[in-house]
Amino acid sequence: MHQYPSDIAFTPSVKAIQSAKGSRSNYERMELGGGWETAVTPELESFLADLDMFYLGTANAEGQPYIQYRGGSPGFLKVVDKKTLGFADFGGNRQYITLGNVAENPKAFIFLMDYARSQRIKLWGTLRIVEDDSELLEKLRDRSYPGKVERAILFQIDAWDVNCPQHIHRRFTQKQIAPVVEQLKARISELEAKLKERSSK
Repeated sequence: MHQYPSDIAFTPSVKAIQSAKGSRSNYERMELGGGWETAVTPELESFLADLDMFYLGTANAEGQPYIQYRGGSPGFLKVVDKKTLGFADFGGNRQYITLGNVAENPKAFIFLMDYARSQRIKLWGTLRIVEDDSELLEKLRDRSYPGKVERAILFQIDAWDVNCPQHIHRRFTQKQIAPVVEQLKARISELEAKLKERSSK
């Protein structure tokens, strides 16, 4: 049992290094001040609503890690309840590494990244695979994606933290830059028309 939610990441080994490197006192104050969240908040729910991708980390029984990119329509990683997130799992390359890892070791990690706003959130928890709950599968299904949902993947939150924006390179999706591109095209057309009008006089 952890004394603080952040103990899921700040193991005795980590705390020892924090002490040696001079950052432990800052994190002790964070712990005493309430520390990391352990359930869905309005802030997290709002962050998820705009997100169209995340990274999912699992490990097998030997501790070998595996990171998987997951993408979909904005908001495809949904809030199931105050302690649970979920998403629909569609057919892929059929390697089933994540499913195999979860069968041996349910501990998991989700890394949420909003490149455009230079924001990131880290979540620790456990994964559960659900293949026979039609109501849950329908709830998590992406209406804009025609693929068949093969299963639901549920992530039970143990702790989460908003990470600092330092060193994040800003990137934008095609959908985010499309309106700007259209404005530029319209302005170019307008200027070209003015040039053509002047040259014809």
